[in-house]
Amino acid sequence: MDARAVSVVGIGADGWDGLAEASREALRAADVLLGGRRQLGLVPAGRAERVPWPSPLLPALPGLIRRYEGRAVAVLASGDPMFYGIGSTLAELLGPARLRVLPHPSSASLACARLGWPLERADVVSLVGRPAETLNAVVAPGRRILVLGAGREAPAVVAALLAGRGFGPSRMTVLCDLGAEAETVRHGAAGEWTEPAASALNIVAVECAPGPGAAPLPRTSGLPDDAFDHDGQLTKSEVRAVTLSRLAPLPGELLWDVGAGAGSVAIEWARAHPSCAAVAVESRPERAERIGRNAAALGVPGVRVVTGRAPDALDGLPPPDAVFVGGGLTVPGLLERCWDALRPGGRLVANAVTLEGEVRVAQARETHGGELVRVGIERAGPLGGFTGWRPAMPVTIWTTRKDA
Repeated sequence: MDARAVSVVGIGADGWDGLAEASREALRAADVLLGGRRQLGLVPAGRAERVPWPSPLLPALPGLIRRYEGRAVAVLASGDPMFYGIGSTLAELLGPARLRVLPHPSSASLACARLGWPLERADVVSLVGRPAETLNAVVAPGRRILVLGAGREAPAVVAALLAGRGFGPSRMTVLCDLGAEAETVRHGAAGEWTEPAASALNIVAVECAPGPGAAPLPRTSGLPDDAFDHDGQLTKSEVRAVTLSRLAPLPGELLWDVGAGAGSVAIEWARAHPSCAAVAVESRPERAERIGRNAAALGVPGVRVVTGRAPDALDGLPPPDAVFVGGGLTVPGLLERCWDALRPGGRLVANAVTLEGEVRVAQARETHGGELVRVGIERAGPLGGFTGWRPAMPVTIWTTRKDA
């Protein structure tokens, strides 16, 4: 089998005229040219067989690449193929040694060039194939955000989301067809924006400015309890902060939140870094639905919600790097199932509020080691005509690590 390299060529809205000579040469040398119909239309006619991407693309991609083994294949991509592009998918499929990537400036780079923004100081959010609520995680006073739009309605969607969070005064700049002769730039305030973009190829630049009703949330753990919709089944803010510190999320890691309640621990884990993933397992359907709403409102709509009773509901889930057990501690076999599933080096944290739960974590500590800590919280409140301390129920936290 001929394992010759696949050329992945980035192309902008300026088409052939904007390509470097190395990119043009790779396209001239190709026997087969793969890409979207729009990208294929930007390249002059040549000897290569032109193959538009099928829909859906990802399931068909491995077979498509195999079909043209032994021939010189070039893939066309928008802008930088490794920036939310097909290049990263091909690198996973074929391995980087099989690729020759020839990038073009990305839409984010071109937008920053027009705006005079330092790219490294802007948050970039793609709404292509992703829920608009993903933007919620990065909206904060003074932040600059580049939103990669999905269709002409993207600016109106972004504006509505900003206004709904109290950021209506935010300045929006909508840039369309960057690099082409038809390039357009429009400005406006999020609270007043209703118009579609001039083109489906758009990027929305946002300078976040809060209005009087805005309630910005930090990225640190221990969000206020009222940031979550809940029915009382919630790991309270101070205990949640301690719990997250012991779960110790790292980029790219996966958490199981078992007995998730309102999903607060899973959601704050996912907010720790864009690459952190979480599965929230909850037996009650109304709570499971609430977790999904909370996750979207707090900018992590990718949190996976599994409705079912553990440990059976854990079957088939990918192995976690950390597990939090906030409910169901006394269910036979639950802690053992979570421990067995943990990856080497993984952390298990369980919170107990009942005597029965404390007995269970004490027994588990005898088997798996770790540390027991009891956390007591008191809040000031009215006491007659004065103010007194009202203690919350103490929480016993068991933390252990699975040896690598």
